[in-house]
Amino acid sequence: MTRRAAVDEALAWVGLLPLAMLTFLFGLPIIWMTTASFQAGDKMFQLTTEWIPSVWHPENYPNALSRSAFPQFFLNSAIVSASVMLGNLIFCTLAGYGLAKYRFPGDRLLLLVILSTLMLPLEVTLVPTFLVIHKLGWVNSYQSIAGPLLIDAFGVFLMRQFILKIPSDYVEAARIDGAGELRILWSIIIPQCRAALAVLALFSFRDSWDQFLWPLVVVSRDEFRTYPLGLVRFGDDYGNPPTEQMAIGVLATIPVFLLFLVLQRALRKGFDLSALKG
Repeated sequence: MTRRAAVDEALAWVGLLPLAMLTFLFGLPIIWMTTASFQAGDKMFQLTTEWIPSVWHPENYPNALSRSAFPQFFLNSAIVSASVMLGNLIFCTLAGYGLAKYRFPGDRLLLLVILSTLMLPLEVTLVPTFLVIHKLGWVNSYQSIAGPLLIDAFGVFLMRQFILKIPSDYVEAARIDGAGELRILWSIIIPQCRAALAVLALFSFRDSWDQFLWPLVVVSRDEFRTYPLGLVRFGDDYGNPPTEQMAIGVLATIPVFLLFLVLQRALRKGFDLSALKG
């Protein structure tokens, strides 16, 4: 190895140090939550933090799950989050394809209008959205939670930017060969947008899984409560040991973590910043 190559390798390792430190800082609360979930209840109130439990208590998990209908809450969140993820993949891809490969009067203005909704917090649209859901008779149902989240402005913008980078010659050639728009979308566009679809799938699933305020407004019955609602109600009961609350919190991170593991290969390509240019 030449001296220059050795210096470049050393600089590369030095550049990884800040990233490693940030990773450690972001992961520290999760590590503490996980280890605390296996401790005895009284350990949480000690002045010193015990990072590795002296005595492990795996029974905290079944005990916590038995105190409320968490299996039902978990299933509800899974159904809603999977529906929101699927809806975003379908509708955002269709909208992104139309905005990227079609030119019509007002297309730029339409894109700006869509992007402007990103500046509106949920609190601004909460009341009118609830009134629509109530008018449709969807209160206390899965569709009341998932319906308003089935398409997202960021997802539309993300898919548009990725599809813009696909040469239009492919699309025109397919049209000349007699392919329909849905066939073009399925056979040409989607295979080249797997990275964007992976990013969109993870973001939409995570955002839906973490939703608290909107499900709190439209759901009042236990059979439709989501996992975050159950978690907060479990934490409000002061009779529940804090270690069991940590156990419920650990279980809440598992679905998003598993989805990330499944999509990580495509995600590494999807976070290429050059895909957002154009």
